[in-house]
Order: sequence, then structure tokens, then C-alpha cells
Amino acid sequence: MSLPEPLRLLHIDSSARPGLSGRDRHGSHTRRLSRRFVDRWSALRPRDEVTDRDVGAAPPNPVSAAWIAAAFCPPDRRDDAQRAVLAESDRLTAELMAADLLVIGAPMYNFGVPAPLKAWIDNIVRVGVTFGFDRARAGEPYWPLLAPGKRLVILTARGDFGYDPGGRLAARNLVEAGLTVPLAYIGLTDSDTVAVEYDEFADARLSASLARAEAAVDRLVERLSADLGAGSTVMSAPEPSS
Repeated sequence: MSLPEPLRLLHIDSSARPGLSGRDRHGSHTRRLSRRFVDRWSALRPRDEVTDRDVGAAPPNPVSAAWIAAAFCPPDRRDDAQRAVLAESDRLTAELMAADLLVIGAPMYNFGVPAPLKAWIDNIVRVGVTFGFDRARAGEPYWPLLAPGKRLVILTARGDFGYDPGGRLAARNLVEAGLTVPLAYIGLTDSDTVAVEYDEFADARLSASLARAEAAVDRLVERLSADLGAGSTVMSAPEPSS
């Protein structure tokens, strides 16, 4: 008999709104979608490990001159102050590198991602940790260091409508690109997006968009849990012979 091998899910929320829409006054649509995703995932795969990282409530420190100097200093030459500067980044990169599935709640703020989420990105795109660099390397001097097979889910919300590919505002959608480009750069190339639109209209179109998004989340949980779980089984101990 075999059991599904536990997977690791890293759940990141970045909305400035602390609550969930539909439950809390002025609650967040992205928190609502990400909570639905995680709850349904855990119901299907209760043995999986979920790490919650709320950068909206606890923003990572932005990259500084001291951070850059420490990150580009060879690890064996860093002093205590440099190691302290990188300690938060070390924790964030370790969470990402351990995860099989990354689920990010990313509302659209001024066409891009919230500042705390950008700070998270800047902390996990690390030379020698999540990407390699060698100026003497033939061809491309940069290469990703994340293990293959990780998956990314982006759960976003937009005030207007028409931001999907081919839509009237597609060129102004910097949320997906702001996540998929840097994460693909370090090796996370497979992604799915579910979006809520019409938030600023607050009418029947928003209600319909929320319903479609929740249904899409449910389908995505079913598909990804099957895809990621298909190749991850661990054999249980054999039954004692009688």
C-alpha cells in the first residue's frame, strides 16, 4: 500500500486589507481566494505542510546598500553584521526553496504588485542562492538554481476589467509579469492565474467575477493536487506476514 508523499505549500498574502471579502467589511478578494485555495487543498491532502507568510501584515525589509554588499560578498567572507542583514532573506529563500507549490495572493495596486510583495521578490532573488552567475560562462552567464517541478499560483484582484491577454487593458497588467518574470528567472516557470475584476464597480459584475474566480480556484486545486501528487508517493511499511 502506498500513501501520497507530503508536499509543501507556501502561501503568501500581500493585500493591505486584513480581512476576507464576503465575510469582513472591506475585506480582501485575494485573501478570500487564497484562503479558499489553501483550505480546499488541505481538505484533499491533509498530510501536506502549509507555510503561511503574510507580507501584507509583516512586510519584509526592502533591499538596502548593506543588503547588496552582503549578498554579493562570498559567504565565507561575510562578517556578523552582513549575516544579520541577510538573515530575513535567508528565511524567505529557505521557505521558497522547500516549497513544491507557491500560492500568492497579489492584488493589483497601480497596475503592479503591492510594495511588500515586491520587497519579498527582491529578498528571494539571490545570487548564489536562487540563481547562479558566472561572467566567464559560455553563452548565458545567469542560470536558475531552484529545483525543477515547483508550481506557482497567482490569485489577483483588479479594480477595472479587461486585463487578461487580448483585453482592453492587457498592456497595463504588470501583476502577472511582475511575478512570473523574476520567478521564472530563478527556475519557477509553471504558473496559473485566477483573477477577480470589477472591484471598483461593486455591482453584479463583481459578484459574477467572484463566483467565476472561486469556481476556477476549485478546479485548479483539483488539477494541481492530481498533477503534483501523481509522481509523489511514499511506500508505507509492509504488512507483517501471517
